[in-house]
Amino acid sequence: MKHRRISRKRVAIAGSAVTAMVVAGISFQTANASEDTPAVTAKTLSAPAAGKLASSLADDLAGDTAGSYYDSKTKALVVNVVDEKAAETVREAGAKAKVVAHSLAELKDARGSLTGKASTPGTAVAVDPVTNKVVVTADSTVKGAALNKLTKAVQKLGAKAELKKTAGEFKKFIAGGEAIHSGGGRCSLGFNVTVGGAPHFITAGHCGTAGSSWSDSAGGAEIGSMVDSRFPGDDFALVEYTGSADAPSAVDLYDGTTQEITEAGDPTVGQSVSRSGSTTQVHDGEVTALDATVDYGGGDVVEGLIQTTVCAEPGDSGGSLFAGTTALGLTSGGSGDCSSGGETFFQPVPEALAAFGATIG
Repeated sequence: MKHRRISRKRVAIAGSAVTAMVVAGISFQTANASEDTPAVTAKTLSAPAAGKLASSLADDLAGDTAGSYYDSKTKALVVNVVDEKAAETVREAGAKAKVVAHSLAELKDARGSLTGKASTPGTAVAVDPVTNKVVVTADSTVKGAALNKLTKAVQKLGAKAELKKTAGEFKKFIAGGEAIHSGGGRCSLGFNVTVGGAPHFITAGHCGTAGSSWSDSAGGAEIGSMVDSRFPGDDFALVEYTGSADAPSAVDLYDGTTQEITEAGDPTVGQSVSRSGSTTQVHDGEVTALDATVDYGGGDVVEGLIQTTVCAEPGDSGGSLFAGTTALGLTSGGSGDCSSGGETFFQPVPEALAAFGATIG
């Protein structure tokens, strides 16, 4: 049987899709927070280097940290700590210390009280290290009794939490990107990967179920079959290419070029990121939160998402979030568009790779 060769253009759609919105980290501090004075000089770092240092310090300081973020203006890592002893450790490592009122454990407990059984459809809940608060973002569908109940729950947490409203409606994005099709649905390819040496690609879990057939055009011949899909809870899926395939690890930049992808990694709050999709092509933004929990309604709650200010529109689900040569996320959903902005959420790529035993780059 003669196998169909997938064009490099088609599978470089390793970069499609994404979401949209704005919830940029707010720069004001909590009443009891204090930052280092200008006399304290922190190392100038790239965002990836800051992320590695943040991970190292989190291990060293354990419960004495309250999160961290990348200051893109000064190109320094800012680490929240709960006492001066921990602050000294941070400074010695070359980062900027900020003594804050709430520990990370306290903020996670506060977030936990707003998710799970108490989750409200149309909301996103995440710890914001910039403000040292749990930020709850409610979309336009949250109103009346539901909004009153949510407002009281947030107020009960006092200075630990803040409620924001956003225009539009949080929803899963289906249709678009340099598209992949299944039945009447359309999503975007995230990144090409290999599993056991065989070519596959990853996309959003809400795009389809295990066993579904996928093509690179509406009504076209099959290019792959979905091996596994994880949604809700997570939002990622694995599709195995049918026969042989030329599957480069690259993202389409929509200017006749592609961005090579060599690895997967985790972003840092404050880091600049990009996403690619056929609906609105390539747009940039900033990571505003990690480990966000989003309730899309109907029992579809997804945890552990990356929250960003990158704009996007329906049609970008499953597409790629990246920074340079590093794959970061798969488009899960969000609200707004590229005219008004909004919130965008991405499934972290490393978690998907680990679940499937896949490699990238």
